[in-house]
Amino acid sequence: MSDTRERILDVALEVLGKNPDAGMADIASAAAVVRRTVYGHFPSRSDLVLALTQRAVSELVAVLAEITAAHEAADEAWVGFIAHLWPLAHRYRVLVVLRRGQYGEAIHSLLGPVERTLADLVERGQDRGAFGRHLPADVLSEVAFAAVFAIADNDLSHGALGVHAATMTSLLMLGVPEARAKSLVDGQP
Repeated sequence: MSDTRERILDVALEVLGKNPDAGMADIASAAAVVRRTVYGHFPSRSDLVLALTQRAVSELVAVLAEITAAHEAADEAWVGFIAHLWPLAHRYRVLVVLRRGQYGEAIHSLLGPVERTLADLVERGQDRGAFGRHLPADVLSEVAFAAVFAIADNDLSHGALGVHAATMTSLLMLGVPEARAKSLVDGQP
């Protein structure tokens, strides 16, 4: 039962990634199941979108926990986070589009733990002089995080240039001096 649910979620990501307005029938067809099967797991499109969001949040929280525990310096932790986030940003980029619509409030609410952890990381970086203080930590982290998804949404090739551009851009937005940001980015694979 959970294999079918996970397969439907995987297919939904692909279908919604191509067409954010796709319906449950489109997802059922692409998953090679009847609509009743999709509705059996997700009573509404909203339930499906929220399940996708919860899956993304779980993955992001796990990455953040691993990265923040492994790095003392906040700017190094941010670079590690973006490196691990990049494949997830491509997989879940449709949530950025869906967040702008009717699901925005629910998606934003589910992203709360990720946003709080990122704000804590940015605040730690501000306290140690690694990040600028031109915005409060919660706002600054949200802006830098959003930039990564914006770049992912415009770099569908998954290319290395994209992850480097996303990392460099987000570091500069965080107020990391360009030379330090370049050094951090050049140290990434």
